[in-house]
Amino acid sequence: MVVQPGAELDLTGRLLVATPTLTDPNFARTVVLVFQHDQVDGAMGVVLNRPSGQPVDDHLDGWGVVAPDPPDVFVGGPVQTEVAIAAATTPLPGPLPDDVQALTDFMGVVDLQLDPSTLLDRVVVRVFAGYAGWSPGQVEDEIAEGAWWIVEGDREDLVTPDPFGLWRQVLRRQRDHRALASTWLEDPSLN
Repeated sequence: MVVQPGAELDLTGRLLVATPTLTDPNFARTVVLVFQHDQVDGAMGVVLNRPSGQPVDDHLDGWGVVAPDPPDVFVGGPVQTEVAIAAATTPLPGPLPDDVQALTDFMGVVDLQLDPSTLLDRVVVRVFAGYAGWSPGQVEDEIAEGAWWIVEGDREDLVTPDPFGLWRQVLRRQRDHRALASTWLEDPSLN
């Protein structure tokens, strides 16, 4: 997606994929699912490809039953890392249940006050510690500077069993120059 200067942009439900030029350690090679974006509040989302290595059940009792592999809490971003956020999708193509606040037709947010056993077999839930946030206009400026590519998400992005490979997977499915970036190496001598 190419952003035209001055164009109204709504990133809600889309993915921000870090370009190879983004070297900030919080976001290098990340894939961010945008939960909210507007001109007044800015943008917020979660990093989909940073598992913490800490099992969900160690932090939120019972939520491991609806977590896909790996059943870890993911590092959602550098903002408010003590806050837990849950994103969900259905295990098979189909509509989201009413207790999931939809972001797209296949992905949404779940209230962690719910009893996770009521969601069993209806959704799979990825839990994130913290989030990524941008003030109004900040993410648009970063996109214009070439730090992020905007792409459409897929159900599998949220529940991939290979979160470390997600950056390459998302880029590889693009039908333009971004697919070539999936082969990019940080150290060219390894080429």
